[in-house]
Amino acid sequence: MSSRDAALLDDTPRAETGVASLHDRLATTRQLSTELARPLSDEDQVVQANDDASPTKWHLAHTTWFFEAFVLKPFLEGYRVFDESFEYCFNSYYESVGPRQPRAKRGLLTRPSADQVCAYREHIDEALARLGASGEAPPEAQALIELGIHHEQQHQELLLTDILSLFAAEPLRPAYRRASPGVAVAQASPLDWVSFDGGIFSVGHDGKGFAYDNEGPRHEALLRPFKLASRCVTNGEWIGFIEDGGYATPTLWLADGWATVKARGWTAPLYWEEAEGGFMQMSLLGFRSIDPAAPVCHVSYYEADAFARWAGCRLPTEFEWEVAASSLAPEGRMLGAGHLRPMSAESGEARLKQMYGDVWEWTGSAYLPYPGFKPATGAVGEYNGKFMCSQLVLRGGSCATPEGHIRKTYRNFFYPHQRWQFMGLRLAADA
Repeated sequence: MSSRDAALLDDTPRAETGVASLHDRLATTRQLSTELARPLSDEDQVVQANDDASPTKWHLAHTTWFFEAFVLKPFLEGYRVFDESFEYCFNSYYESVGPRQPRAKRGLLTRPSADQVCAYREHIDEALARLGASGEAPPEAQALIELGIHHEQQHQELLLTDILSLFAAEPLRPAYRRASPGVAVAQASPLDWVSFDGGIFSVGHDGKGFAYDNEGPRHEALLRPFKLASRCVTNGEWIGFIEDGGYATPTLWLADGWATVKARGWTAPLYWEEAEGGFMQMSLLGFRSIDPAAPVCHVSYYEADAFARWAGCRLPTEFEWEVAASSLAPEGRMLGAGHLRPMSAESGEARLKQMYGDVWEWTGSAYLPYPGFKPATGAVGEYNGKFMCSQLVLRGGSCATPEGHIRKTYRNFFYPHQRWQFMGLRLAADA
């Protein structure tokens, strides 16, 4: 979930199994997007806070355009396009589809209106329902619907992080959702280390159920003995880094990271402000005091790498993370938990805590193709492969990731300077 839009099923379409049917899950996913936008005014939905973010209205329309362009136009007989101009407005990166509104200027799309976008979603949802009711959707269409569900889930997380970036820039600092006043006083869970043997491990998606193409092919990776921290790095630990001069010590930083710190004037994670009595941070719940026991978030790869070096550790590789997570169910405090912010690690017998949910965890692995990776042909295969350069992999999901969207092989990816997503870190070391 990244700044990226769509990824791709591998060459063999596979429908995800479960109690709910494909079209039931489609309807549920589409409704959730509408609900996430409900607290926002029309004015909130049109503004673009920065070049990385997109307006809420654009997210709602783009995920709708995806189904129109790739499912309804080719597979629903007699389908009527809602508005031909919407393809230019709401195409994202698909060069083979045609020209589009520049990403950095999506906030200039005051037209179509929010009401028109709502009507567009209703038009597409009705057509998708007709396609589902017909019982004649071929396997290719079903695979694209499955992909569209996961694509929209990506945008649900982006919608929330992008509205946070907007509200953080607002002088009134509005809250997306109000929360009870008060300051957290819980102590952080003790940081322990969990050791893992080295060896040759199979990594990548095994082909069962849905996966994006960048999660495969499954292959073998050689790992040396390593250990992972039992939980994510906390806000309190990050304050220690700040107070020890972490942002003012060039020897802790990669060259590009230090240049970024100096050029952008970073002295703390994104949305942090120093105030009387401690640090405050803008969140989806408004401008609030920092919870020292909660995972630090909104930090770039450069910051995560510098902190790990300061702590005498390193970041895990993506395969170390995946091997460590192999025995864990992909469950955690994600969007459905309703916290809308990272929470402190829970006590209990779990050796590894917070592997899923709370914050995306930076790894030290470059986002590169696995051995044997081949992007599929066609427009929906255009995205993943061409972005496998200059980005780093994150794992595990966040407090804004919808349930059912994450798995141990899921590879999120961002540029090393980006930090407006719920990005945090877990320490690693050689065993």
